[in-house]
Amino acid sequence: MPDLGALLIVELLALGVVAGFLAGLLGVGGGMMMVPFMTAILGNRGVPLSLAVKMAIATSMATILFTSLSSLRAHHRLGAVRWPLVRGLAPGIVLGGLASGAGAFAVLKGQGLALFFAAFIGWTALKMFRDRKPQPGRDMPGWPGQTAVGAGIGFVSGLLGAGGAFLSVPFMVWCNVPIRHAVGTSAALGFPIALAATTGYVIGGWQLPPALPGAFGYLYLPALVVVATASVTMAPLGARVAQRIETRVLRRLFALLLLGLAGYMLKAGLTGA
Repeated sequence: MPDLGALLIVELLALGVVAGFLAGLLGVGGGMMMVPFMTAILGNRGVPLSLAVKMAIATSMATILFTSLSSLRAHHRLGAVRWPLVRGLAPGIVLGGLASGAGAFAVLKGQGLALFFAAFIGWTALKMFRDRKPQPGRDMPGWPGQTAVGAGIGFVSGLLGAGGAFLSVPFMVWCNVPIRHAVGTSAALGFPIALAATTGYVIGGWQLPPALPGAFGYLYLPALVVVATASVTMAPLGARVAQRIETRVLRRLFALLLLGLAGYMLKAGLTGA
């Protein structure tokens, strides 16, 4: 691993600690928070925004390979994972993630991805804030519907570098899945999303020259190692807290986090900095 410097290591460790805790608390895999901060970290080291956004998205998603497993283990122990829903959504998620990472991600410009990130998670946050009660008779769709929904979740998540909870949690709650089970199930879905999208990023950025020492295509490997190591240790703590916090508070925390990050990425996308 190249010499990162003390400041960069501290920044990445702090990012990993917070991302891991949020992965367990909200089932988000930490990606929604990592992308804006990773973009800033890379930009401060001379990487142009157009590439920094893509590297941040790809590296953040790759860390979810590790964070999601730690978070999943904790939620499974607490009985919060609905495995039939995981089996129904995962095939579509893999297809959507591969299509996104290997295709659309490489074609879109970095500023466009930043604006897309801001718009999508801002919209999701506002829906969570409204806190509308789902209709009592609504249920999860059958297998074909779950496959289609999974494909959409995987595709959008691959563009944003997120574990999919910003889509899967609201959707499952809308279908009358309790919030704690939705969060736990989303943690389980984070791994297939991350695996498919990261594979796509590797394919799409195979011939890209390294922007920094330790970069491989769109992946910044030193950040991946440091952030993943820190986040894995914190995910179980977040999962335990998630089982003790009041449901309305959990939804509002999720929405506040998304709104703040949407604002940052909107500024980056509009100003190019």
